[in-house]
Amino acid sequence: MNKLKLLTIVSLSAAIGLAAACSPAANTATSNTTGANTPAANTNTTTVANTTAPKTADETPASVKAAFPDAQSFTTQHKDLTKAQITEIENNSGGKITDTDHHSYLAFSTAGGTRKQIGAATVVKVNGKDVVVVYENKNGSPFINEVRSEGVPAAFLAQFKGKGHDDVVTFDEKIKPNGADAAMAEAMIAAIGADALAMQTLYGAAHSH
Repeated sequence: MNKLKLLTIVSLSAAIGLAAACSPAANTATSNTTGANTPAANTNTTTVANTTAPKTADETPASVKAAFPDAQSFTTQHKDLTKAQITEIENNSGGKITDTDHHSYLAFSTAGGTRKQIGAATVVKVNGKDVVVVYENKNGSPFINEVRSEGVPAAFLAQFKGKGHDDVVTFDEKIKPNGADAAMAEAMIAAIGADALAMQTLYGAAHSH
């Protein structure tokens, strides 16, 4: 091998090494996982175990970020529903599950130097409108802490607070339009009910009924 070829190979090797050194490091951040099957609560630091790599905060909808003004970071949690689970959820709620990939957004705070989960939320679509459902953890099961949706009367949305999977079958009896369009209210009741059952199915504690 002549000196010119040798010099070319050495120069190329050095260039490749520099490119590798300048490449950005892979994101290896993960969330706290003190509980494998419980959604986060606004006042409870139990977290949902990640089944996939966390996504960046930029993928979190602005409407979810607005529900957690004290959060410094977010992680998207994905879990799959089986066909049997979807059938049961739809039969019990009257709502429809349009995607087997159910995902929620976990909010984290780093106040005091400790990273802890301060909440979990989902976004459901109702007649083209985004509805943010914020959950808290009570005795290992998800309960609705707040429901947000632009242009929908607060008096209607407030009725969902404190409701869990056991209340879904009576949503249409207990939750009234309270100023909301009747058709929209009915659609929201079914959609939120389906989501509450999905959250219980994926993250809730086992129960005997």
